[in-house]
Amino acid sequence: MVTSCIMIATRFAPSPTGYLHLGHAYSALFAEGAARAEGGRFLLRIEDIDRARCRPEYEAAITEDLTWLGLAWDGQIRRQSDHMDDYRAALDRLGGLGVTYPCFCSRRDIAAAQSAPHEPGAIYPGTCRTLSLAERAGRIAAGQAYAVRLDIATALTITGPLSWHDRRAGTVTAQPELEGDPVIARRDAPTSYHLSVTVDDHLQGVTLVTRGEDLFAATHIHTLLQGLLGFTPPAYHHHPLLTNASGARLSKRDGAVAIRALREQGRTPDEVPAMVGWIIAVTP
Repeated sequence: MVTSCIMIATRFAPSPTGYLHLGHAYSALFAEGAARAEGGRFLLRIEDIDRARCRPEYEAAITEDLTWLGLAWDGQIRRQSDHMDDYRAALDRLGGLGVTYPCFCSRRDIAAAQSAPHEPGAIYPGTCRTLSLAERAGRIAAGQAYAVRLDIATALTITGPLSWHDRRAGTVTAQPELEGDPVIARRDAPTSYHLSVTVDDHLQGVTLVTRGEDLFAATHIHTLLQGLLGFTPPAYHHHPLLTNASGARLSKRDGAVAIRALREQGRTPDEVPAMVGWIIAVTP
């Protein structure tokens, strides 16, 4: 009797919008450790679709920092900006299913249309979902900028109920409707975070997505996209986030300790896991 098994493949997918910090080091070490523990592959992806904020120097620093940490990735680095045709093809497939629509709303428009715009994370109210085909075509012909949103309600009539597996949370029933109709193509690109990572994980053969628990909600949307596009869903492991002394998660914006700074201070790679472990230990 011949049995087969699927080799595990994980990935680390930073955006080159700043230098990597200890939170990134934890996430990268976690992903590589999960792959190596099961004799699998660890992949590196550069998520650089936001061309206004991404910088070549930050991308170069990412590979330098990971190499300094002693991490070695398998195969070539996948750079999202080199694969727009992949995302455009997926977007066209979704359009063919009738589950997308153009959204002409600005952030100000969306805030004005929401009943409680002061609430953080308020979902998109679906303003452009009810526009007629003629009105949509007219606005596009007039050159009005637009993003593309996924019609969650229509999409669910195609896929039916969905679920996904998380190594911490177990089996999770997908509830993408809780997030509203997400943007799956930006005004300046034929994709968004949701669409590109779903396509990338499929094309790279990722079988276990390890990432911070702040992205747990996004997995509801990614599971729906996988169902629509016919992709085999990976397993997930949403790990805890590293936080600072005040309990806020580490971020580039707030000046979290950069790996580059540790290198310049003469620290060694062997010290980083201890720093990460200390932060976890003091975090409630």
